[in-house]
Amino acid sequence: MERNSLVKTKEGKNFLLPFILITSLFFLWGFAHSILDVLNKHFQDTMEITRTRSALIQAVVYGGYFIMALPAGNIIRRFGYRAGVLTGLVLYGIGALLFIPGGRIGSFEFFLFSLFVIGCGLTCLETAANPYVTVLGEPEGSERRLNLAQSFNGLGWICGPLVGGFFLFAGGGDVSTPYAIIGCIVLAVALIFFRVKLPEIEDSPTSHEKTETDKKGLWKEATFTFGLISLFLYVAAQTGINSFFINYATEAAGVSAHEASVWLSFGGMGLFMAGRMGGSWIMRAIRAEKVLTGCALGAAASMTAVILLPGKVGWYCLLLCFLCESVMFPTIFALALRKVGGHKKRASSFLIMSIVGGAVAPILMGYIADSSSMATGFIIPLSCFVVIAIYAARYGNIQKTNKI
Repeated sequence: MERNSLVKTKEGKNFLLPFILITSLFFLWGFAHSILDVLNKHFQDTMEITRTRSALIQAVVYGGYFIMALPAGNIIRRFGYRAGVLTGLVLYGIGALLFIPGGRIGSFEFFLFSLFVIGCGLTCLETAANPYVTVLGEPEGSERRLNLAQSFNGLGWICGPLVGGFFLFAGGGDVSTPYAIIGCIVLAVALIFFRVKLPEIEDSPTSHEKTETDKKGLWKEATFTFGLISLFLYVAAQTGINSFFINYATEAAGVSAHEASVWLSFGGMGLFMAGRMGGSWIMRAIRAEKVLTGCALGAAASMTAVILLPGKVGWYCLLLCFLCESVMFPTIFALALRKVGGHKKRASSFLIMSIVGGAVAPILMGYIADSSSMATGFIIPLSCFVVIAIYAARYGNIQKTNKI
């Protein structure tokens, strides 16, 4: 097999350079999301707010996905993938730099506004980058390509808690500096993308796909609509787990907040990144939907242990869940797009909109934790993983039926 065959078409077009450039963006939004998990606990301690109120941190970022997804899709359809990337980077950079005056004002509401701007920027980036990666080569390699690119998203998830834990827990609670640094880096990356031309790749469905799309329409394609629901639930589960990892570690396992942030970085997110890289390799031999089914069942089992066995055992199972959930987002995203024909950009907008699930789960889990216990709150991600397992198994059955 050729070295770069994953990003090559049968006609010989090589998309290695665009793939590398776009993959760098996955790191940036992974960092932005993962530092929120440390910020959550930091604001609970410094501003003396409840876990339910601190969950607004995730709610405003993921709420930005719901509000900005369709406008981002319109920008991409009208001006191309590159315009979507540039819009996202500029909004991300501005939102991060707003933390400088935010640190002086000391208002929780101002921080929420800054995070909302960041969320709108991340929406543009994900709306552009996720579908763009799926078309940088042959269609049958889309799941592997997206999992490989998302591996660098996992690297961002490692760095976020590490940097955030250092500045917020070990560095005297300095919330402005890490965001000022990342804001400058993001705007520098925007300048690079402004000067580099990315090839615009149009969706090119087969005649069969065109016929199916004309007959049923996007919303009657079951693999897309169920995939949309599954993606909503996955992001809800992932965000809920990440948001209250440090709370669970300190309350159920007796670990300090700073130590827990290091474990979240190297332990949880390390397994998360390893799972994505390994998942891309495994999918060369095993169909993506089968890998997804196994991972969803493993995540559900881990969550059951977290709820029933709070303490060290539950905490180890919580870490194990990061490995199980690693391949879920890119795999669900790619599978949901597989049968949408020439509607990838429009379908991608709706899939990115489903990321608003991350705004829902932390609030529900925070409410359950404040009313009952932190361990009980993890019943929310458990329910999500069960539905995802059903989607993956059903998708596999549809594929078998179509082959007969």
